[in-house]
Amino acid sequence: MFTSRRARPALLAALTLTLAAALSACGDLHAPDSRTGAAPSPPGASSPSAPGASPYVEPGAGDGAPHYNENNAYRREGDMAPAHEEDARREADRIRPVLERLWKQREWDPATVRAALLRLGYEEERVTKGGKRLGGTLTVTEMSARWKDDHYVTPEGTRVALRVHDDACVSAFVQKSDFEVRANGPYPETGCFEPPYGHRERRGAFS
Repeated sequence: MFTSRRARPALLAALTLTLAAALSACGDLHAPDSRTGAAPSPPGASSPSAPGASPYVEPGAGDGAPHYNENNAYRREGDMAPAHEEDARREADRIRPVLERLWKQREWDPATVRAALLRLGYEEERVTKGGKRLGGTLTVTEMSARWKDDHYVTPEGTRVALRVHDDACVSAFVQKSDFEVRANGPYPETGCFEPPYGHRERRGAFS
């Protein structure tokens, strides 16, 4: 019995040394990388990824607002057949010098612009209350009203639309600050005229 009591401390000491050696070996797995000073990642681990895109953002959706494309479909002009686009550009080239001359003369009221364009041989478009076209291709009207200081105001100037084909138009405006003439496809709700952005109309055509 005396001998077995003396053997126990020696056995316990040996076990302790074995356990310490094992723990020391395990610690080597987590030693810092000598190149970076950081502990290597365990196998299969990946670094945190950046937050994914919102599931509601549509491709090409402007500022990323939900349903942007759907909400702004009314602002997308239709496609023009190549030959019809050429026709529209040709008519735009006829209208541009007339509006430029009026702008330089500071004459941009609808009556003056209409008279000048009718002299090019265009005929005013006639439409029934139900929206049926009866003839003519030219529409000349005042600028669109815009919201300012808690009420709507109508800026000085004139908007012009010329329907060259069902899928091709010329749209234009002339006002104190500038003028513009361009060929474009028709819009779903406003025909040849570019629709406004609610209370934030495009600079130039509605300023």
